[in-house]
Amino acid sequence: MRRDANLLVLCVLSVVLLALGGLVSDGAFLSPFNLQSMATQVPEIGLLAIGVMLAMCAGNGGIDLSGIANANMSGVAAGIVAISLFDATEAPALFTLTFALGCMIVGLLAGILNGIIISRFNITPILATLGTQMLFTGIAVVLSDGRSLTIGAPDPLYALGNGVIFGMPISFLIFVAIGVVLAAILRLTPYGMRLMLTGANPKAAVYSGFRGVRIITTTYAISGLLAGIAGIIIAARNVNVKWDYGTSYLLVAILIAVMAGVRPQGGHGRVVNVILAAVVLQLLSSLLNFIGLSNFVRDLAWGILLLCFLAVARFDLINQIAAFAPSRRLPRAAE
Repeated sequence: MRRDANLLVLCVLSVVLLALGGLVSDGAFLSPFNLQSMATQVPEIGLLAIGVMLAMCAGNGGIDLSGIANANMSGVAAGIVAISLFDATEAPALFTLTFALGCMIVGLLAGILNGIIISRFNITPILATLGTQMLFTGIAVVLSDGRSLTIGAPDPLYALGNGVIFGMPISFLIFVAIGVVLAAILRLTPYGMRLMLTGANPKAAVYSGFRGVRIITTTYAISGLLAGIAGIIIAARNVNVKWDYGTSYLLVAILIAVMAGVRPQGGHGRVVNVILAAVVLQLLSSLLNFIGLSNFVRDLAWGILLLCFLAVARFDLINQIAAFAPSRRLPRAAE
């Protein structure tokens, strides 16, 4: 019941925001160009939010604070390697392939490092990933000398960030495809079952013979891989990478996960809800821009929303309503 209610709320919010946007902008908000623009901005933050969701599902206060730092580091490191090996204008396909593989490899390795620190050394996830966030940012600063690194716009890479197929941005289609694959993994594979059980009841998971170290390491490795893919899309959209890109993305990624109904205590989360929550937040952000509010007001709104959704999750409104609902009594047996 709670899952369906959360999904329904997100769907209703999407419709309401689209309607409000159409009203305040005389229809400009619903133009194909604006809808494509909004869809193009969803994937990078949505991928980071899915990574946060996975870490939360693992329980034990799980969270990945290093996502955007990992994405920036992956983009800088992969960009340096790709630029040193190929010319983006003469070999655009090889350049793009090298850059994309480099981002994913660096992101994956960074995620594995997070998982090892948390699972092997029993470091609290929030402290471990806060430390690696600073580490990844420092590495990106050193590699780039604190400056932005121009990647360029070879056709294959540009298409990943800005191309359109049948009216849909390629980056958004990639984001949805990744979400579908991860949703299937969580629902249909032993890993997904073990992850949720570990998050819901770690002691029972240990007694059941689950290997907690492997589950935690795998989870943070996937989160790191998602950050690496986000780094690819960031570079493709902006033509350059920088160590301090997306400083507000951490808060937004956590907000999306909480809006999606992911339990901060662990054991529950749905990828489809995260995708919808990312869309809802992008709709709200674009609506605030149409109204003319500044970015500072938007950040204030994100903070208030995060506190509100955390309070609702803590209070568990739906279960409270169900508790006060009249119960159905079984008919008495005939004497």
